[in-house]
Amino acid sequence: MDELYKKISHVSPTKIILFGYCIIIFIGAILLCLPISSNGGYTSFSDALFTATSATCVTGLIRFDTYTHWSLFGQVVILLLIQTGGIGFMTLAIALMSATRHKIGLSPRVIMQNSISAPQIGGIVRMTKFIMVGTFIVEAAGAFLLSFYFCGRFGFAKGLWFSVFHSVSAFCNAGFDLMGSVEPLSSITTINDVYYVNIVIMLLIFLGGLGFFVWKDVLNSRFSFKKMSLQSKIVISTSVVLVVIGALGIFIIELGGKAFEGMGLGQSVIASFFQSVTSRTAGFNSVDLASLREASLFVMICLMIVGGSTGSTAGGIKTTTFAALILSVAATVRRRKYCEIFGRRLEDGLLSTVSCIFIIYILLSVVSAIIISAWDGFTMLESLYETVSAIATVGVTLGITAELSFAPKILIIILMIIGRVGSITVLLALASPKSVVNAKFPVEKIQVG
Repeated sequence: MDELYKKISHVSPTKIILFGYCIIIFIGAILLCLPISSNGGYTSFSDALFTATSATCVTGLIRFDTYTHWSLFGQVVILLLIQTGGIGFMTLAIALMSATRHKIGLSPRVIMQNSISAPQIGGIVRMTKFIMVGTFIVEAAGAFLLSFYFCGRFGFAKGLWFSVFHSVSAFCNAGFDLMGSVEPLSSITTINDVYYVNIVIMLLIFLGGLGFFVWKDVLNSRFSFKKMSLQSKIVISTSVVLVVIGALGIFIIELGGKAFEGMGLGQSVIASFFQSVTSRTAGFNSVDLASLREASLFVMICLMIVGGSTGSTAGGIKTTTFAALILSVAATVRRRKYCEIFGRRLEDGLLSTVSCIFIIYILLSVVSAIIISAWDGFTMLESLYETVSAIATVGVTLGITAELSFAPKILIIILMIIGRVGSITVLLALASPKSVVNAKFPVEKIQVG
């Protein structure tokens, strides 16, 4: 073990995080290839790899219905991959080392810091324990609440398994479901009138998307917004605003539309909120997405790009990145030199980082959509919806996932990995070692705008 640590210490944390996820995905794909994992025998390696990537990257895009295609063993493998990807493999590794009383050196702590985007290396081990305990408590509570419905409908054993699976999937923002037991590839559209289940799943998604550091800060401040850190204030306020605006937009656009046809006012409101919440990287859907108007789909694409929060189970560019971009625009319009919010000034140089993240996500999404549209003949909207869903680790689709040919399927796999690990992390992992450059070119102004 000590020899392994010595070898790892010479590898950059970003490379370890990237390759760590790739190894887990590869192991998951091998397990899902086994005949015992599916109800219909052997599953091709490419489809098993796609499913393992989607589960580990907590995306939710699927080639087959999870309940009808995968056996109980396969479903358990998928759930373990979701859990590992949701809280991070380094969180599990450090928790295991702590449980076995193995000394945790500097290298694992640095990797963990990069993995969960911790602000500092101090207190990483304590934070790991908090993540593990907090995750177990929230998922157990979610499973308990869901069991009242699922056990009553499917019996105790099957209902309990459904409760645990959907609780973990919702909290980890994965979007995998077992409702194929009722209707294949239906997500939760068959129970969109069961408000109780819809609300519980929405709460689990929202909590998972806030981030572990926000949880801790909320508890430490005893739920006092004024005492919270700037990070927590921005995350909570941005998340709430996005959910409300998204729900309001979808509700107004779909009034009198096909998607909400036959629904009462209450059911339409719940469905609007559910689509808004799930677009923030969860992957469930309570209405047929293909029946939504294009304007609603575009609203969902915008929500998907933003995603959840840093250090959470969600993907996307993150709420803090989005908030920083908006604050930058506001500062420019007001002719202010600095971005200010809640009586604080954002650090210098932050805008270059958030701009880089945003541009990378947009470019990857659009270019990939063009390739898929040209390769497989899907419309640009369908292709863009799929690529944004993949890189933002959302998992909603307009029904083209199962029809993707080999090359677009591999492209979606790559996007899901980038989305889970992080675009900046992937770039740093693949980049050449940093070289010291002392010389600087002369400055010359250019006109912009």
